[in-house]
Amino acid sequence: MLVFLGAALAETVAALVAAHRAGTMTPAETVARSYARIRARGDDAIFIALRPEAEAVAEARALTDASLPLYGIPVAVKDNIDVAGLPTTAACPAFKYNATVDATAVAKLRAAGAIVVGKTNLDQFATGLVGVRSPYGVPRNPFNPDLIPGGSSSGSGVAVGAGLVPLALGTDTAGSGRVPAGINNIVGLKPSLGLISTNGVVPACRTLDCVSVFALTVDDAWAALGVMAGPDAADSYSRVRPLGTPGSMPAHVKLGVPLSGQRLFFGDRQYEAGYNAALERLAKLGCEIVEVDIEPFYETARLLYDGPWVAERTITARSLLASAPDEIHPVTKEIILSGLRPTAIDAFTAFYKLERLRRVAGYIFTHQVDALALPTAPTTYTVKQVLADPIQLNSRLGTYTNFVNLLDLCGLALPASFTGDGLPFGITLLAPGGDDARLAEIGRVFHADTKLPMGSLDLPQPLLQPDVTRPASGEVAVAVVGAHLSGLPLNGELHALGARLLEATKTAPDYRLYALNGTVPPKPGLLRVGGGKGAAIEVEVWALPLEAFGRFVDGIPSPLSIGTLTLADGRGVKGFLLEAAAIDGARDISSFGGWRKFLAQK
Repeated sequence: MLVFLGAALAETVAALVAAHRAGTMTPAETVARSYARIRARGDDAIFIALRPEAEAVAEARALTDASLPLYGIPVAVKDNIDVAGLPTTAACPAFKYNATVDATAVAKLRAAGAIVVGKTNLDQFATGLVGVRSPYGVPRNPFNPDLIPGGSSSGSGVAVGAGLVPLALGTDTAGSGRVPAGINNIVGLKPSLGLISTNGVVPACRTLDCVSVFALTVDDAWAALGVMAGPDAADSYSRVRPLGTPGSMPAHVKLGVPLSGQRLFFGDRQYEAGYNAALERLAKLGCEIVEVDIEPFYETARLLYDGPWVAERTITARSLLASAPDEIHPVTKEIILSGLRPTAIDAFTAFYKLERLRRVAGYIFTHQVDALALPTAPTTYTVKQVLADPIQLNSRLGTYTNFVNLLDLCGLALPASFTGDGLPFGITLLAPGGDDARLAEIGRVFHADTKLPMGSLDLPQPLLQPDVTRPASGEVAVAVVGAHLSGLPLNGELHALGARLLEATKTAPDYRLYALNGTVPPKPGLLRVGGGKGAAIEVEVWALPLEAFGRFVDGIPSPLSIGTLTLADGRGVKGFLLEAAAIDGARDISSFGGWRKFLAQK
């Protein structure tokens, strides 16, 4: 089924959630559409395991809370991340085990309304950037079947690039969440270390691993990050890190680029031209392009596989090395065996060197630039080329990615252009850990300015909202607490007035919620009591066009009125308030924390 929102198909997370809330498409229909697309594409090694369609559709049909940020969104999950009820293989059949509990990141996605459809292929044990090191086959690149899909998150990158799902999880230790994005013309968000829990993820290098996000737009990737971010007591490498909210494009930002003699493309003139064009675009958008010496970053990158960190990859597979070494992919085995060689002396020597390089990188970000803008990959290759030269060509693909987690940087891979041969070229923005929101601010504007189609869908990007979580100029933020909530009887009034959902949040603990008598449909009322004597009540904040706000207020019946509500973070927004006299005979339902939970109890 093709569902139109205006002139564009509902393909992005934002468009699909809006369609589900408006009732023009149901979550069950969207999930079924993903399965139909998977069948139509054919078995080309994208998925290692699929959930039964009936099970996934039933889970989508059972969703009742339309305010969930990922309400009914189909998601694919890399098969080194646990999904309860599905096997985890890490692309090694001999390693396979049946997961009984969701990884923390998956559990958070599901709690936000996402529906997992299956587990995707990868370079075995997440070791590689090529996407060809798997006994389950090689996913076909949607732009050229001879081209590598990129790895190690090969299946997840292709699943989004081919339009099978709008969102997929990967992992990123050395570039596995960025290289597939660049090769598939999609967005790849590599968060700051520890921002998303890796509990339930098969380790590659546990000290460096990240769960990453593939999406068609930056806003979609950010929506998923917002759901999954947060500390986790079950993950000792989880951190409390500020997430922030992407706002407008920074007025002045300095972007570092390599000195001319340090720009490596290994003879790929088309990728080199694409990079130069991307820098010109960034400059036109107001960024200052600053050349910096990135040799310290290259030196850091060499530590990842030439230093002791490769021993971390050996830990996960060591029992297989002892019991069934022939079950490991030969190239992967060669890399993992090299992890047995470093000594403790080698390790501490490398740690000392890394600390020195971190100081140098820190100086560059503190005194010279705000972020780096680099090619996602210097070139790309065919499957045949990589099979003939698996180590060297894979190493080249990591030129601009291998140092990132060692230096605790966050990254955002973005589509930038197409080559003359019709192949995607992408850039990656990099900044110190904690600057994820700043990268999103720059990246969403850059991507929109390219006007590139989304993935391989040949469909335009949606119009860029000035700020996806704040009202734009000419809009008024209005908090609703009852029948106007998503999926409830009066929510259609907001859609008819052109409103858009900004966020689901809570009030400050200064209110009491009452169930009013004799209202049709049933409605609650919110009474301010102040002094922290109330409760924090769940609300949705909607952006109403200014010219529609008056019409909306005129339709509000007594004893309700519009006043100013204080939200949990201290912001004031317009919202429904109750006249004090109306609480006579009304039931105080504040203990439920919101109208939905009260209705669910009834």
